[in-house]
Amino acid sequence: MNASQLKSNEYGEWYKPYIATLNEEILIEELEIALHRFIRFVQDIPIEKHDYAYAEGKWTIKDIIQHLIDCERIFSYRALCFARNDKTFLPGFEENDYANEAKGKNRSLISLLTELAAVRQATLLLFKDFTEDELLRLGTASNNSMSVRAVGFIIIGHQNHHQKIFEDRYL
Repeated sequence: MNASQLKSNEYGEWYKPYIATLNEEILIEELEIALHRFIRFVQDIPIEKHDYAYAEGKWTIKDIIQHLIDCERIFSYRALCFARNDKTFLPGFEENDYANEAKGKNRSLISLLTELAAVRQATLLLFKDFTEDELLRLGTASNNSMSVRAVGFIIIGHQNHHQKIFEDRYL
């Protein structure tokens, strides 16, 4: 199952830029590969950049990694609900409120990357357990229809999106 197989009814407009970072990646393989690629990339960022924000009010690199952790947990919960055929309409979340409360900038880079790896391991185990039928199931989150498989690709695309921002604005 790869990203090019996604249909437009499987994710909302907001997620199109994340899906656009993907091509023929296979979901389970890319969930694992993308994490390793991201960790290697972040580990090469000079230490003086870890607490850098490119403009007033923007997040630091560590804040963004915390943001990725929080979002992946939320997205994985959504995937679990949809796969289990839970018809509850799931709410959105305010990412800036989460970032302000999480205080990622107060953590060490190694603790953030360790947590990201643990969260991704849990995500991988979750997605490996889904059947083909479950991956195609739809649910509603943030007033958008989403499939389980789209949620997995959104996790990857969201990470790719922020890595590109690191490259363009932080380095």
